Amino acid sequence: MIILLAGLGFIIFTGIASLFIKDGKTCTRFGAAGVIIGSLAAVTTAIKVLFSGETISFKIPWQVPYGSFYIVIDSISALFLIIVFMACSIAAVYGCGYMAGYKQRRLSAPTFFFNMLVASMAMVVMARNGVLFLVVWEIMSLASYFLVTFDHEHESVRQAGWIYIVATHIGTAFLLAFFVCLGKYNGTMDFDNVNVFGKASSVLFLLALVGFGTKAGIMPMHVWLPEAHPAAPSHISAVMSGVMIKMGVYGIIRTISILPEIQLWWGWLLVILGIVSGLLGILFALAQHDIKRMLAYSSVENIGIILIGLGLGLIGLAGGSYILAVLGFAGALLHIINHSLFKSLLFMGAGAVVHSTETRRMDLLGGLIKRMPLTAGAFVIGAIAICGLPPLNGFIGEFLLYYSSFAAALSKDIQIVAPAVAAIAALAMIGGFAVAAFTKVFGIVFLGEPRTSAAANAHEADKAMIVSMWLLAVLCILIGITAPLVLPVIISVVMQIVPAEYEIAVLPFNQPDKMLWWIVISSIALFILISVLAMIRRNLLKNKTVTAGPTWDCGYAAPTPRIQYTSSSFSQPIVDMFKNAMYLKRNEVKIDELFPKQAQFESHTPDVSNEYIYRPVFKWIDRLTGKMQWLQYGVVQMYVLYIAITLIILLVWKL
Repeated sequence: MIILLAGLGFIIFTGIASLFIKDGKTCTRFGAAGVIIGSLAAVTTAIKVLFSGETISFKIPWQVPYGSFYIVIDSISALFLIIVFMACSIAAVYGCGYMAGYKQRRLSAPTFFFNMLVASMAMVVMARNGVLFLVVWEIMSLASYFLVTFDHEHESVRQAGWIYIVATHIGTAFLLAFFVCLGKYNGTMDFDNVNVFGKASSVLFLLALVGFGTKAGIMPMHVWLPEAHPAAPSHISAVMSGVMIKMGVYGIIRTISILPEIQLWWGWLLVILGIVSGLLGILFALAQHDIKRMLAYSSVENIGIILIGLGLGLIGLAGGSYILAVLGFAGALLHIINHSLFKSLLFMGAGAVVHSTETRRMDLLGGLIKRMPLTAGAFVIGAIAICGLPPLNGFIGEFLLYYSSFAAALSKDIQIVAPAVAAIAALAMIGGFAVAAFTKVFGIVFLGEPRTSAAANAHEADKAMIVSMWLLAVLCILIGITAPLVLPVIISVVMQIVPAEYEIAVLPFNQPDKMLWWIVISSIALFILISVLAMIRRNLLKNKTVTAGPTWDCGYAAPTPRIQYTSSSFSQPIVDMFKNAMYLKRNEVKIDELFPKQAQFESHTPDVSNEYIYRPVFKWIDRLTGKMQWLQYGVVQMYVLYIAITLIILLVWKL
């Protein structure tokens, strides 16, 4: 524990010290070195706990009412700590190259807040006292807010920052209520020994679901993701999407693990929310023109997949289905790890594109595979992984969810069969739409011909950015081909959530790890076969003249990049199928003559939750507060009088 705390202390120290470094390049490198060295020191303790199964705790008195500096590292915390330190260290390296483009800006503030974000996320997964948890949770939220608003000169960035800070504090309000109720029902703000049953347990679960779900980006509490992620620098977007939103998922998992009583309807609720988030998330991703906004909606989709796994695990716990409980939670945990890798990779790839072309609009790009081949190679690996295709890591977590769902579908209990079948159908649809979405992104951005001069003049990313992306790409491949070795480690973490006797759940159904070995071996054999065929083709063409010619131009005598598919036209058939659910808006000039002088078509897909839930509510609040402006006299004495009257009323009410 001392080594881990020392590592966190070093990360914080280098962040504070960076405030006094004026040179931007030196500042970012110094801060990144602090994150990397501190993470390497701290992660050793997490790895030791994860593989040994032991629990380490540290508690000292704290002069705060109901508070104590109480931290614990168990297998669940260790897993999330490894994710935090690994992804943030790689993002720190990437940031050295990405932030070099801001030559006229002082970079001490973003470096400081990045280091604070890393340290606060690590503390979130270790805190076991409600007051301490809320403190580090608030530090995490504020640090990420200042990182999101780094380019505050732009109005859109400031607006995104306000949306994020409001959303995160709405979630914090529910968490405050959660810990207050926990203290009331349990008699202490520590949450290692919780004895809460009946309706109180359900109240705590719902408060935690809303509070943590807002940070995780569960629909309809996701509205800040598509605003904040595009606004932030790309390595910050990678950390926020790959790591920070997992703090919300961690909170839900921790709540499940500490509550002694599990209700079946909790699992149903999580499965329903997961299906809604997964399907709508990927459909809205398909409709986007902004590459980073598209990736933000994709994060909502992947949170939906994780929720489906957690919901299946809860249903298995409440319904007595061993295989569903263990493998449902295992699939969710594996997808948390995998999403932290491939989503960080994709945001970094998008950042490299934005860094080179200075635009996020996919319709202004094209042909970048020839100009940025290393970025394109890493991006396509991340795209394959996020689509859940073997043998990469994204397939493994979804495979476990399919496996557990099919096993549960054989049950005779309709309360277990129904959500399992619904999960199978939802995962299949989500996977299909994900393939379409990322085929669109890669095809529009990297293939074809450049649509603008910005795309035609694009250049490869900085070396630090390339190294970071390919390191994540290699990890996506490694976890995929070593999945049978990773699974037992994940099962050991699941044992912290489910009763010990549930370990026998991995034995029936021919053991999923053996099936994973067959999948891995088959995938490697296919890769070897393709490589051999490629070598044979190369040898056959070695002594022959290979000519190049133009692509079939569909009969056009003078083709231009304008005739290529756009991001809208590519996804239009799918989006039109769900236009009623997505409230698709179109602006077009109808053609009613043979040679029209003007033609126009534009489609826009507003966020349903934002347009029809949050915006009307906040407009109503604005009108209500506007009617109370008569209370604001602008005189300090009147405000002091208001405070005195309030105190008198509270005193009388208490007496």
